[in-house]
Amino acid sequence: MDVRAPEQQYNPYRIYTREEWSRLRDDTPMTLEPGEFDRLRSLHDRLDLQEVEDIYLPLSRLLSIYVDAMQRLYYSERQFLNIRDRKVPYIIGVAGSVAVGKSTTARVLQALLARWSPRPKVELITTDGFLYPNAVLDRQGIMQKKGFPESYDLPLLLSFLSDIKSGRRHVRAPVYSHLTYDIVPGQWAEVDQPDILIVEGVNVLQTGKLPRDGKAVPVVSDFFDFSVYIDADEAALRRWYIKRFLALRDTAFTNPKSYFNRYALLSDEEATATATAIWERTNLANLEDNILPTRPRATLILKKGADHVVESVALRRL
Repeated sequence: MDVRAPEQQYNPYRIYTREEWSRLRDDTPMTLEPGEFDRLRSLHDRLDLQEVEDIYLPLSRLLSIYVDAMQRLYYSERQFLNIRDRKVPYIIGVAGSVAVGKSTTARVLQALLARWSPRPKVELITTDGFLYPNAVLDRQGIMQKKGFPESYDLPLLLSFLSDIKSGRRHVRAPVYSHLTYDIVPGQWAEVDQPDILIVEGVNVLQTGKLPRDGKAVPVVSDFFDFSVYIDADEAALRRWYIKRFLALRDTAFTNPKSYFNRYALLSDEEATATATAIWERTNLANLEDNILPTRPRATLILKKGADHVVESVALRRL
């Protein structure tokens, strides 16, 4: 995996094969129980003991080094500036395409990091809750662009992250329902001064247009201390998305309350055609225009093969 621009000689990443990366686990203990894998794994994603041992335990060890170094830097800076001590959460972003396995990675990291000694408080938030409600998307004529940068309430997301980073108590985030495909009115997820916060979403590494007057324009990744991009070839992503759509047709879509209930009675051929059309119209366009261009901004890139197994790891040089 080469993440350099065509004319660039210097590669800002160190590239590790799966075997090379797995050796970096050293003595990091396995803290997950076999029965937890099904709970942590998303539909049709690949997660087993070998994947955790080879990929996620070395990553957990690396993150422990990063978090410890950042905490010491925060402490030294507060001493230098003679400011009152406050808790500054370490924020990890997880980005990548639809169907690539972001949710699985985020949940595995949360489970592993929460079992470090002395048991840090690790919270997980997805940016789905910061999508505009369907009524707003319909009114703006961008319902077909759900998941694109313009479909998110960016000021609300930035305010949430600012409150978290400043150490505020009881910060609330909206709740999203994948059943109704919409924001749940009156429901909130509360985040209360975590030691580590994981923020998962397709466009969390998105940048903003720079202003001509030099005024500050914050972006979501400004609040990240570490970021992970999960990568895969488009053909594999397309296949995984269609496979997931077919599985949901026989499960979640059969619920009368499901936004996608109208797809429940489609034949295999009809469902495949529908999923392919949705992929090309929305998810592929979002991947090519908005998601993939942010890959070089990640601290670490996990490259998956056609079988959903991570084949290589790229770590940004310090």
